[in-house]
Amino acid sequence: MGSHRVGHDLSDLAAAAATILVFFFLTHFTLSNSHPFSPGNEVCYDSIGCFSDSEPRAGTAIRPLKILPWNPEKIGTCFLLYTNKNPNNFQILLSSDPSTTEASNFQTDKKTRFTIHGFTDKGDESWLVDMCKNMFEVEEVNCICMDWKKGSQTTYTQAANTNVRVVGAQMSNYSCSPSQVHLIGHSLGAHVAGEAGRKTPGLGRITGLDPVQANFEGTPEEVRHDPSDAGFVDVIHTDVAALIPFTDFGVKQQVGHLDFFPNGREEMSRFRKNALFQIVDLDGIWTSSFASSQTWDFVACNYLRSYRYYSESTLNPNGLTEYPCACYRDFESNKCFPCPDEGRPQMGHYADRFAGKTREEQQQFFLNTGDSSRFARWRYGVSVTLSGRTATGQIKVALFGNKGNTRQYNVFNIQDFHIGIIKPGPTLSSEFDADIDVGTTEKVKFLWNNNVVNPTLSKVGAAKIIVQKGEEKTE
Repeated sequence: MGSHRVGHDLSDLAAAAATILVFFFLTHFTLSNSHPFSPGNEVCYDSIGCFSDSEPRAGTAIRPLKILPWNPEKIGTCFLLYTNKNPNNFQILLSSDPSTTEASNFQTDKKTRFTIHGFTDKGDESWLVDMCKNMFEVEEVNCICMDWKKGSQTTYTQAANTNVRVVGAQMSNYSCSPSQVHLIGHSLGAHVAGEAGRKTPGLGRITGLDPVQANFEGTPEEVRHDPSDAGFVDVIHTDVAALIPFTDFGVKQQVGHLDFFPNGREEMSRFRKNALFQIVDLDGIWTSSFASSQTWDFVACNYLRSYRYYSESTLNPNGLTEYPCACYRDFESNKCFPCPDEGRPQMGHYADRFAGKTREEQQQFFLNTGDSSRFARWRYGVSVTLSGRTATGQIKVALFGNKGNTRQYNVFNIQDFHIGIIKPGPTLSSEFDADIDVGTTEKVKFLWNNNVVNPTLSKVGAAKIIVQKGEEKTE
């Protein structure tokens, strides 16, 4: 027992020593070599303004390092235009040269949607192009993929704390009618959109696809993506749990007018961050993690799903209905069904159609999705008044409608009632998420299964079944 304890003590000391060495190296390297400016400086660039390294942008517990942004030429931001006329090949637009826009397929009378990539990504990634192509299926639109790869493919602190500010300022200089502009930013790109929104009065809409947490969660609104950045701000959260110690990829806090939490938000116990781990995490673990294809593939299960949700939502105007709820536990406990009288929003492309989208208080919504490329689900409520004999087992239903038929869904288990039996007489209620919209329900199939050979030939039936569609509240 004694040697076991000594081993742990030595291991703890070694870990502490390693942490101190990493802290010293990163601090010395970053402060000595990342930027030649002393604390409290600022740098100014023609047409986009000045940028300071003072608080709250730097020198705080969340953002301890004082770093100034690169110049626009080094970041190399460019705009890749796709339209219905050129859905497969982009045209390069330069904010500094209006003639590139005049010579392009850009349509001044159409809405313009910008898609913005995040850390280590680039503007011609297939997911950005696919998102534009889905838009062309449903609307005439200018779809511009922002490419700021040179500014994002560096240390995380340099990209997040400073370079996003330059890119956001460059976007605010682009000659579009602000009310007709929609910025869609993923990860660090969501905060780029926030920077652009702060500098663009009257901006129509910003959609944040899992705004990154590190160096932003808990900061003042002037630093991060928030509801004041545009007339309407909606956010899709798909990764709010720590996948690597001391890091979280997506923000947990509500940062939009409407915050969507598909499949719930996962609350996990975590260590409190301090300045030491903030530095070690971001320029060590973050960069190495994103450089590792194996780690990135693992992260993709959650963190990259937000843009897949958005892309699919474009082609499914009513397949990603969200329900207002205090928490996901209440949603799973069937406490938030059906939709309230004011309706409910669709997560993603059509979220701005929701009538109550910009209330004073921030709103959060929940739904369940499929776990494959087809995420759309339709929620139904079922109430069954049982008849027959007392029995064990499960009750399943299948719905038949004018648009199609569902498979069988297990809606009641004996485990749900903590008594081991199902009794006739009472009305049992539950909800399920179907992978098809049956339209108008024309028939309900009731099935009872006790999973055992039953020599007594017990019979269980339904005296009444009520099916309610969550979106329309029709019974």
